[in-house]
Amino acid sequence: MNAEALTAPPMPGDAAALIAEMGAHARAAAKRLALTPTADKAAGLRAAAGQIRTRGADILAANAEDMAAGKRNGLSGAMLDRLRLDEDRLAAIADAIDAVAALPDPSGAEIDRMKRPNGLVLTRVRVPLGVVGIIYESRPNVTADAAALGLMSGNAVILRGGSEAVHSNRAIHAAFAAGLVEAGLPADAVQLVPTQDRAAVGAMLRAQGLIDIIIPRGGKGLVARVQDEARVPVLAHLDGINHLYIDGAADPAKAVELAVNAKMRRTGVCGATETILLDRAYPAPLAIVDALVAAGCEVRGDKGVAALSPHVEPASSGDWDCEYLDAIVSIAMVDGLAGALAHIDAHSSRHTDAIVTEDATAAERFLSGVDSAIVMHNASTQFADGGEFGLGAEIGIATGRLHARGPVALEGLTTYKWLVRGTGQVRP
Repeated sequence: MNAEALTAPPMPGDAAALIAEMGAHARAAAKRLALTPTADKAAGLRAAAGQIRTRGADILAANAEDMAAGKRNGLSGAMLDRLRLDEDRLAAIADAIDAVAALPDPSGAEIDRMKRPNGLVLTRVRVPLGVVGIIYESRPNVTADAAALGLMSGNAVILRGGSEAVHSNRAIHAAFAAGLVEAGLPADAVQLVPTQDRAAVGAMLRAQGLIDIIIPRGGKGLVARVQDEARVPVLAHLDGINHLYIDGAADPAKAVELAVNAKMRRTGVCGATETILLDRAYPAPLAIVDALVAAGCEVRGDKGVAALSPHVEPASSGDWDCEYLDAIVSIAMVDGLAGALAHIDAHSSRHTDAIVTEDATAAERFLSGVDSAIVMHNASTQFADGGEFGLGAEIGIATGRLHARGPVALEGLTTYKWLVRGTGQVRP
């Protein structure tokens, strides 16, 4: 396949046959990438970033089509914000690709080495997963992030984006593939499923032997379907029901700034705080509520919080398990650190949870006691992002326990193998 063929108008045909053909091409590309020098992969990424900058007007025009369709179809403000591209966001996409190109290549890196008493030397080294299928919604930047991380880690990727971003995804993919061809790398290393037929998703989930792992990135419905139907291993990214606990020993000025930023900086990202927990001993709870209301946030609270201000709407039981992805926050009063830990244990999605406190002992108890992929002290949950972690980009925040956890970037797209070097040893 050439770069232009991969971005041609959809010709769905039989979904299983389509995915089988793409998988075969991806497998061949993955074998080639596994032997491609780091410098060549980096050059391909820089060329892809250059093509995205060169084709910026085309990509923004494609995104305008998606935005117009999204408004006609009644997408929420949060979904439209995820979908929207402008010159700054497009520049950030290209910059993120360049950032990945500058990162250390994990493929082939030595994890550890040991020498056994019998003289055998054992080494564990990182190797690519192979072919990675990524099924995602809304965010066109995922097309570039996933492509860049897959390539640099030596994997081929098969991308299936959501219908709401179809034109944006195709334009970004076309630019990325053109960069690979320019650098002499296989365009099949990054393929975009050329149909929005839902049957293609099912075919990807059943493509054992062709796709090595599936990474879903989207809402509950998408992730639930993937987990229920997949015959391929899944690395799941679940809801971001994130908590900010304001301890009785929190600095009030710091607490207000963190609460507003964690909730309102961008409400549609998975790192946004959805529930704030206020220690009953915290001296200035009304200032937190007032600051959020002034920032344009709807506040839903339990009885203790509702008594603070007429601007607080009563919270329902469902609010404590809701990922709003909007300018809405739920706030509850809790009895100290123990109450906060109990609430988080009952309602957190294990994504990101944070404490605001000047009590170092309480902070350490929170950091060790909360079982989430990311746990923070005196920092906004909006930092839950691969780029902010110095990873260049991310495919998602994994909330499970197996293989990878937290921002999934280059290392998360590798596994390892053992290399055993002997001098003729036989086992007695």
